[in-house]
Amino acid sequence: MLFVVSTNLLYSLSWKRFVSYQNFPSKYIYPSYWSRAKQQYKWLPFRHRFVPSLRRLAISCCSHAPSSIAVNNVKKTKAKTHLSTFLLPSNENSPLLLKIRHTCAHVMAMAVQKLFPEAKVTIGPWIDNGFYYDFSLRTPFTDEDLKNIEKEMKRIIQRKLPLRREVVSREEAKKRIQEIQEPYKLEILDSIVEEPITIYYIGNEWWDLCAGPHVEHTGIINAEAFRLETIAGAYWRGDENREMLQRIYGTAWETKEQLEEYLKQKEEAKKRDHRVIGQQLDLFSIQEEAGSGLVFWHPKGALVRNLMEDFWRREHLKHGYELLNTPHIAKVDLWKVSGHYDFYRDSMFQQIQVENEPYQLKPMNCPFHCLVYKNSLKSYRDLPIRWAELGTVYRYERSGTLHGLMRVRGFTQDDAHIFCLEEQLSQEIRMVLLLAQRILSRFGFHEFEVTLSTRPEKYVGSDEIWERATNALKEAMEAENWRYMIDQGGGAFYGPKIDIKVRDAIGRLWQCSTIQCDFNLPERFQLEYVSNEGVRRRPIMVHRAIFGSLERFFGILLENCAGDLPLWLAPVQLKWIGLSEEAKATCNKYYEYAQQKGLRTQVDQSGDRISKCIRNGELEKIPLMAIVGPKELQTGLISVRSRSLGDLGQLSLETLLNKMVSATQEACDLQDIL
Repeated sequence: MLFVVSTNLLYSLSWKRFVSYQNFPSKYIYPSYWSRAKQQYKWLPFRHRFVPSLRRLAISCCSHAPSSIAVNNVKKTKAKTHLSTFLLPSNENSPLLLKIRHTCAHVMAMAVQKLFPEAKVTIGPWIDNGFYYDFSLRTPFTDEDLKNIEKEMKRIIQRKLPLRREVVSREEAKKRIQEIQEPYKLEILDSIVEEPITIYYIGNEWWDLCAGPHVEHTGIINAEAFRLETIAGAYWRGDENREMLQRIYGTAWETKEQLEEYLKQKEEAKKRDHRVIGQQLDLFSIQEEAGSGLVFWHPKGALVRNLMEDFWRREHLKHGYELLNTPHIAKVDLWKVSGHYDFYRDSMFQQIQVENEPYQLKPMNCPFHCLVYKNSLKSYRDLPIRWAELGTVYRYERSGTLHGLMRVRGFTQDDAHIFCLEEQLSQEIRMVLLLAQRILSRFGFHEFEVTLSTRPEKYVGSDEIWERATNALKEAMEAENWRYMIDQGGGAFYGPKIDIKVRDAIGRLWQCSTIQCDFNLPERFQLEYVSNEGVRRRPIMVHRAIFGSLERFFGILLENCAGDLPLWLAPVQLKWIGLSEEAKATCNKYYEYAQQKGLRTQVDQSGDRISKCIRNGELEKIPLMAIVGPKELQTGLISVRSRSLGDLGQLSLETLLNKMVSATQEACDLQDIL
């Protein structure tokens, strides 16, 4: 995968923002070294309920994730248990791990240049599970080269060479780079605006232009807890018109046990790849003939998507939202008013000329909602207003960054915007938190990591309104006893935000829900309401999404359940298997009766042996199979087998179908109602 990063990030490599999937390129701010990037943790007791109709919840805490919320039903089921034995630390909750990974990137570059003196270095940041470094070298690296580089890295680690930071002038840095003939580093230096310029040495043998942070000496790295993984191509600075470099990816951990657990999870993740599952179950495809990054939903996948959308609409209507539908295109002037044209033009598709006026495919839904609000003057009595839309947006992504459903060029956001009074903000946020938890739990996600991002260095709005809005977000989370982590200075320029990551069955975190205050768009669009004093004032605007995008969430869902969708979501909920012609005729009658009840069943017409019929049903990941043979015809009962629970014994037709209807209507799995 290729990444496009800002020039300042290429240099600093010591500040990482939490950014929601497919947000436009974030503005990276150069830090005042490591203290600027440090996370602050907020610990809160957590006792929680869903809305009254749901069971009481039991809470558990994970030692490696102090800010995570583990929310699980008291009634445990096999399907809801993590496969991993323990949760791995992350860069966000382990500053030492981040330093280890960054230093590993430098040690790898040093080892490469020892073995390949002609190699030129470029950038080497830490990433979520490790690190990488890009090299310019005419000869391609081989798998054998990776083994030799690993051995050299271990020799460097065993020498316990100190990491030394030196501050130099721009002229001195330029001189040193020219002396060692590193053209890419010279280009990076030329792009750096901030001061000071810092260099990190490994011993007195190798150095790199870098802002840190690093471990004190190479011996702190556990030589048994890192591994070089893959080699990939990457354009210099993500520009396909520039040189193609060779990127070496590696992973690094604090202990050997963590590395082994990561490798287990990685192997499990391969089995759960949503692209493979999507093809096996015939759910969706990307048709290159039509264009990269465009999703084609096949009948079964489209059915699941519609079930997700219907559930989403029902929940929002029950929670006081009204639904909107807005166009897919608008005049370019609208995006200039909203600011998207100036800030995010590179991620927007090219303009379309309509009757000599430039139009633009929409990259976001929020300006449209602002126009609807502005259509009539609002009173304070009208607020809060809650508008939700499943709005399809279009964003230009480089072909190298596209990845199945996770990163595409056309996707549907579950967008909603709340317009409220300042004194209503905390309560509205509480309602969003509860709604997000309710919806995410229905799809099998019961554990979250929550981050509050506060005012950055550059922002719009007064300090006073920022403080009040940030306090309102805190109050909402504390009122619901949510633990959260603070990303100091990590908010968008237009308001503070809450990000919710879900933890999947193998321990990975996925960014999904975002709740964001906005002081910018109400000003840009001159949004107003008449206060109780008869004065026109600006409303508080809140952006929020729960899935993030339907496409990406569907991919996360498939990987979380390995394609075993819960009963209420499965495209085929039950397969009828008749062991004789008479039994098949009875199965056809059962099928018609189930269809009248709104259930999705299928009659096996293959004529294969029962073992093969069951095997095929397992491969198709059908939750239930109902077997009808001579005994069942005589008793009027049905032998039922569940993929997740095994043999359920014999049930009457009414009992079976009524339980299935209940599970479907309540959006839960069969084991939750047995």
